[in-house]
Amino acid sequence: MSITRFSFPTTIHFGAGARTRVADHLREAGCRRPLMVTDKALAALPVLAEFRGHLSGLDVAVFDGVFGNPLASQVMAGAAAFKAHGADSVIGFGGGAALDVAKVVGLLATHPGDVLEYAWDHPQVRPITMPLPHFVALPTTAGTGSEVGRSSVISDDATHVKRIIFSPQILAKAVFADPELTFGLPSAVTAATGMDALTHNVESYLSPAYHPLCDGIALEGTRIAARALATAVREPTNLQARSDMLMSSMMGAIAFQKDLGAVHSCAHALGTVCDLHHGLANALMIDTVLAWNVEAVPAKFDELAHVAGVSGGGAAFVPWLRELKAAVGITGGLAQRGVTAAQLPRLVEIATADICHQTNPRPCTASDFERLFRQAM
Repeated sequence: MSITRFSFPTTIHFGAGARTRVADHLREAGCRRPLMVTDKALAALPVLAEFRGHLSGLDVAVFDGVFGNPLASQVMAGAAAFKAHGADSVIGFGGGAALDVAKVVGLLATHPGDVLEYAWDHPQVRPITMPLPHFVALPTTAGTGSEVGRSSVISDDATHVKRIIFSPQILAKAVFADPELTFGLPSAVTAATGMDALTHNVESYLSPAYHPLCDGIALEGTRIAARALATAVREPTNLQARSDMLMSSMMGAIAFQKDLGAVHSCAHALGTVCDLHHGLANALMIDTVLAWNVEAVPAKFDELAHVAGVSGGGAAFVPWLRELKAAVGITGGLAQRGVTAAQLPRLVEIATADICHQTNPRPCTASDFERLFRQAM
């Protein structure tokens, strides 16, 4: 048997009110001048002002230049804000985009070059050679699980291609996962981000890579999301449902260090070409891709159906997914979201080049991607 290396190091403070512990944590770490990285929309909402009220005694600056899919220019602007404030730490506050930017603001504030030069696939990738500023994360959505991830997905401003900076050094020193921070999410955002969390758990479990620890986490994450997502959409202040989805989101992000699959390759292409929200893109593709994957790993689909509480075995899992999507308001196909046939060649090109489908349970060629996109239209 080959030797496989595992690591689950992130410290997590989980539960209602966890946000009130951030100031004490930073002071104990010797930090006094944090830069809060968040997105434009969130910065204008009462939830951020309320959180800032728990940071008394700290000299806090706010960088709210994140919007849409995170861009390299946003990271560089955040790094400039860090230096201008003389910051000693970073607070990531927001959804996946804000947290992905926050993870690497400290990197670019202390290291030379452009953020994309640290992407794992850069031809002359720069190493991380110095300690990074103290970084803590507070998720306000339950989808990407970026708060516990060791990667940051940043888009090239010119091409919109998503690039990945991957290093354990960009992990948060502590996560404050407070479900009350997700109460204000609109139902459509709750649905899209929730489907993102579910997709992470499902695809990581279906990956043929060897990682039983992740398999166990992914199955439990699937079970939790299956019981909680529709309730979180219908009842936005249901603390149990919001807590469940926040936990499922983190579990999916921990599990997908095992790797993902073709759903994510399609979603990355849709984000690049059509600027589609990542969670929504996953939701629009998951049933089409998984219906194609069933024959490759039927026993795994049986297990997914079991943990999701779906009767009828693995063959019933994809129909259940379609019913769940409808129940949370995600209806229609790609065409209803503005995707056109003229974009198919570029979508296929990006998806085929994407690394995620290399661990899909069924090998996926360019012609397969073209067929899947057409079926999802």
